[in-house]
Amino acid sequence: MGTKTVNKGEQVDRQSRILEAALDLLSRHGISGVSMRAVAREAGVALGLVNYYYDDKTSLIRAALRSVDEHDLLLVAQDPASAPDEQLRKALRRVAGAELLTTRYLSLRLHLWALAQADEDYAQINAAAFDRYIDGLATLVSDAQPAMAWEECRARASDIVVIQNGMWLTSLLGVDKESIERSIARTERIAFAPPGDEAKD
Repeated sequence: MGTKTVNKGEQVDRQSRILEAALDLLSRHGISGVSMRAVAREAGVALGLVNYYYDDKTSLIRAALRSVDEHDLLLVAQDPASAPDEQLRKALRRVAGAELLTTRYLSLRLHLWALAQADEDYAQINAAAFDRYIDGLATLVSDAQPAMAWEECRARASDIVVIQNGMWLTSLLGVDKESIERSIARTERIAFAPPGDEAKD
């Protein structure tokens, strides 16, 4: 009697609020600013609810890393409604979207990279996420260039990611739109150069 039933949608909403709070704290303060209590306060929920969804700080950070991984995979998701060339061009431009070139997102990215360097468990999650992203991008390159060997598609995807990461890092110092456009153009030249053409830039 008097017990409130929490529906599935409400549970998902609470859990996503908790994860968002963890990501916000990570972006502002790094790993030292994330505690179960701080996340509960930031999310506006009871501490017991954070403990209900996550056993400890480590499992919460793991979940946060995975949510960033899922977001990254959307950047290179296939879109059957578009031609392969267009899918690839969209993906290469998507990484410079206004929502990604924000201090919050770029700071979060820096903290996650630092975290991966400091902890083996997080490093493995980060490495697996990185591989999935490169495979997703390589798949788009392969679809746009069907004559190209998979190894070359993946090598090009890796080269593109170096430029993309550099673009994100330097954007923290101030967004130079012309530099970003040149960086995107460089990734397009890498992606669309004919198979076997080593002078991709």
